[in-house]
Amino acid sequence: MKWRFLKYLMAYSLPLAVFLSMQREGLLAYLPLFYAFLVVPLLELFFAPNPGNLDKQREEMIKEDPWYDRLLYLMVPIQLALLLYFLWDLNHHTYDSLTFWGRITAMGLMCGVIGINVGHELGHRRKKYEQVLAKILLSTSLYVHFFTEHNYGHHRNVATPEDPATARYKESLYAFWLRSIVFSYLHAWKIQGQLLKSRKKSFWSPSNELLLWSLIQLIALTAIFLFFGLESLLAFLAAALFGALLLETVNYIEHYGLSRQKVSEHRYEKAEAEHSWNSDHIIGRLLLFELSRHSDHHAHPHRKYQILQHHDQSPQLPTGYPGMMLLSTIPPLWFKVMNGRIKSA
Repeated sequence: MKWRFLKYLMAYSLPLAVFLSMQREGLLAYLPLFYAFLVVPLLELFFAPNPGNLDKQREEMIKEDPWYDRLLYLMVPIQLALLLYFLWDLNHHTYDSLTFWGRITAMGLMCGVIGINVGHELGHRRKKYEQVLAKILLSTSLYVHFFTEHNYGHHRNVATPEDPATARYKESLYAFWLRSIVFSYLHAWKIQGQLLKSRKKSFWSPSNELLLWSLIQLIALTAIFLFFGLESLLAFLAAALFGALLLETVNYIEHYGLSRQKVSEHRYEKAEAEHSWNSDHIIGRLLLFELSRHSDHHAHPHRKYQILQHHDQSPQLPTGYPGMMLLSTIPPLWFKVMNGRIKSA
C-alpha cells in the first residue's frame, strides 16, 4: 500500500515522450501522438477494465498520502519547463514543415493532458495554493476561463441544455467543438459577473479573477513574442488550440447524449453517477490521473483522483478515453457505437 502511488508515474510517460520527440525530426517528432493515440488504444484492447474499488480503510490511508498530491504538483514545473524549451527550440532552429508540426502536436498534448487535465484536478481542490497551481497550468493552454466555467457552471448544469460542455444526442464532435468553445468562454464571463455581483464587487475589482488571469495570459503572450519571436508565438497558439480541442473532445465523450430530468420549472434532478460516461480501462486511468472515472467525479466533485470509485449504475464506455477520442472523430462510427448504448443506459 505504501508504494501504491508509484503506478501513477505512468502519467509521466507522456512528458518523457514529448521531451524525446523534441530531440528528433521528421516522423519521430510525432512520437507522443503515436504513443497516445496508437499504442495506448491498442493496449487497452487487450487489457480488461478494472472496476474494483478500495475498501474504506485503504481509501482513508490513500486519501491522506501526500505523494499523490506531489505527483500533481511536480507536473507544474515540468509543464513550464517543456513549454519554455519548446519556445526556445523553435526560436533557435529552422525545421521543415513535418518536424515543425510535430513539435506543435507534442506541445499540444502537454497543453491538453497536463495543462488542462492536471489543472482540472487541482482546480477542484479547496486549498488556495492548489487552485493557483491549477490556474498556472490552465494559463499555459490559454484556458484559464475553464476554472470558472467548469467549477461554477459545468458541475451545476451538466447533462442539461444549459451546459455548453454537454454534447447533445446525435451532435457531431465538430459541431460540439464550436458550440462548447464559444459558449463556455462566454458563460465563464457571465458566471464571473454573477459572482462579483453577489459579493458586491465591481468588474475592475481584484476579486475579478477571470480578468486578472486573462491579463496574465495576455502578458505571457506578449513576453513570448518579445523573447522568442512571432513564429514561436504562432506555434504556441497552435499548440494551445490543439490542447483545447483535446479537452473539448474529452468533454464530448464524457457526457454525450446523457440528460437529467426536470423535477420542477427551475430545477433538474441531482447530478449522479449515471449522468456521466465512465471508463475503468486501467492504462487510460493511470495516464490521466483517473479522469476516466468521471461518473464518480461528478457525483463527488471534491473527491481526490486516487480514491475515485466505480459505480454499477454509471454507463460504461466500450474502451478507454484515447480510443473513444479517436472514434469520436468519425461521427457515423461514433453514432453507431454510442447511440444504442444511450438507449439502453
